[in-house]
Amino acid sequence: METEIERAYRLAQDLPGVEIGEWYGTPALKVGGKGFARLKEPGILVVMCPLDLKDLLLEAEPDLYFETPHYHGYAAMLVRLGAIDDAQLRARLACAWREKAPRKLVKQGETGTER
Repeated sequence: METEIERAYRLAQDLPGVEIGEWYGTPALKVGGKGFARLKEPGILVVMCPLDLKDLLLEAEPDLYFETPHYHGYAAMLVRLGAIDDAQLRARLACAWREKAPRKLVKQGETGTER
């Protein structure tokens, strides 16, 4: 059976430079040594997200996305993995990846070049 971090990796593995690692002591997805998504606890994924988009998503889909006081004002939000479908999670991971990936990799991702 696929673990939660394996699911996230499967959905993000086509983005250049993505690897599984650790971030804050939990399983995470990283690019260029920088974390862009990590398990906070079972069923909850922290993903990087621009603040303006975060605010929109938190308001539009509170069943999928939320924040705790710790993440208020920070460019990251929490995702309920049991509630989000693969297409939506893939979109959130791609956005998070763009926040942390080096420009060269972002350009590769935009042009569809191999890793």
